[in-house]
Amino acid sequence: MTGDIKKVLLSSEAIDQRVRELGAQITADYQGKEILMICILRGAVIFMGDLALAIKVPVALDFMAVSSYGGGSTSSGVVRILKDLDESVEGKHLLIVEDIIDSGLTLQYLTENLKSRNPASVKICTLLNKPSRRKIEVDVAYTGFEIPDEFVVGYGLDYAEKYRNLPFVGILKPEAYGA
Repeated sequence: MTGDIKKVLLSSEAIDQRVRELGAQITADYQGKEILMICILRGAVIFMGDLALAIKVPVALDFMAVSSYGGGSTSSGVVRILKDLDESVEGKHLLIVEDIIDSGLTLQYLTENLKSRNPASVKICTLLNKPSRRKIEVDVAYTGFEIPDEFVVGYGLDYAEKYRNLPFVGILKPEAYGA
């Protein structure tokens, strides 16, 4: 599996350090409040688990599954909700936890969808931000890392459901995904 990795972009140590920093920043910003963390499945689940442990204010967890990629390596731009939240978000402080922001289309759709449900606030936290691929701007409150326009896997990110369990973020060799 690691033979398909062209280069390690972010080591597990760098990710761990940045997740702790994000947790401290979120803790400071949400003092006296409770957060409903919304994990965007499946890619963000590892990141959200680690981030939740680094946050020192009360958190609740919920999950959404959305699709804009299908089986490919680039966003199709068509967003589908595959699994919606289990609880109401009305009056709650929402923190959308995403693995990567690419075009921005998925997050823009999700943010508008959640805002229509009358939460107290909605903020976005992403592990990875790929601004060179942006088609629409989204307001990202917390960013782990800005990365170049490369196809990355690991630490929850996949290609065809593989590589999620790598403890680092790596650039996938083009031959591994047929580019």
